[in-house]
Amino acid sequence: MQQEQETAGKSNSSGLWIFGYGSLCWHPGFEFDKSFIGYVRGFSRKFWQGNTTHRGTEKQPGRVATLVEDKESIVWGRAFEVRGEAALPYLDTRECQLGGYHVQLTSFFPHKLAHRLDSDSTSGPQPTSFPALFYVATPSNRLWLGDAPLTEIASQIVECSGPSGHNVEYLLRLAGFMHEYLPEAVDEHLFTLEFLVRSRIKEQNLCLKTLMGDSLMPASPPATPPHELEDADENNAIGGDPAVRPDSFQFTSRVPPKKLRCLNI
Repeated sequence: MQQEQETAGKSNSSGLWIFGYGSLCWHPGFEFDKSFIGYVRGFSRKFWQGNTTHRGTEKQPGRVATLVEDKESIVWGRAFEVRGEAALPYLDTRECQLGGYHVQLTSFFPHKLAHRLDSDSTSGPQPTSFPALFYVATPSNRLWLGDAPLTEIASQIVECSGPSGHNVEYLLRLAGFMHEYLPEAVDEHLFTLEFLVRSRIKEQNLCLKTLMGDSLMPASPPATPPHELEDADENNAIGGDPAVRPDSFQFTSRVPPKKLRCLNI
C-alpha cells in the first residue's frame, strides 16, 4: 500500500517544478498550479551573490541569496509546478540575464507535516520527492561578491536598494516566510543576518515601513541572535523530515490567498 501511494504521489508531480529559496518563496512572479514547502539536500543558503538590477545598483550592489555546495546541509524553500509557457522565459530574464544565475536540477523533498501552499487542491497523496529546477550563482559570474563577515553583509544590505525595492525587504521577507511556514527551521546564516539588520535599523533610527515598501511587516524576529549550534544535529527527524528551524517585471503572480494575499506585491 505504501509503495502504491508513493508511486501515485510521484505521478502527480510529473510536471515542471521550480525550487525557490530566495525571493521566489514570497514573490514567484509566474503562474503555477501547485506549490509545496520542503527542502533540497547538499546545499547551504548564503547571501553571497551581488545584485545590481533588483536590490542594488552598479555603484552599490545589494546582497541576495544563492546556494553553495554543502554535503551535510539542507535548504528549505518552496517548489512550484509551473503553468503555461511563460514561466521559463520570465525566470530566464529575472534570474539568469539580470541576476547572474544559471539552472541546475536537484531532488525536492516536500515537508511531510505541511499542506500544499496552493489553496484550491489538497486531495491526493503527497509525493515523497521529485526533480526540480533551481537557479544558482557561482563565483564565475560578474556579480559574485562571495563570503564576508556577517556584520559587513548586514551593513551592505541596510545601505542598498534598487528598482525592485530595498535590500532589507528582500532579506526580511525571506526570513518572514521561514518564520511563518517553517518556525523550527535552522538557517543560522539567514537568521543571524536578520538579527543584525534589524539591530542596525533600530540603531540608525530608520523607518522599517519605508524600507519594506510601506507594506505589511514580516513575522517578528527572535528576541536574541541565533547562536552557532556546534552540537546540534540538523538532520534530527520531525515527522520524517530533517530538523526544521516587488519586482520590476510586469508578470502577475498567483499568490495563495489565505497566506500571502496581504503582502501587497
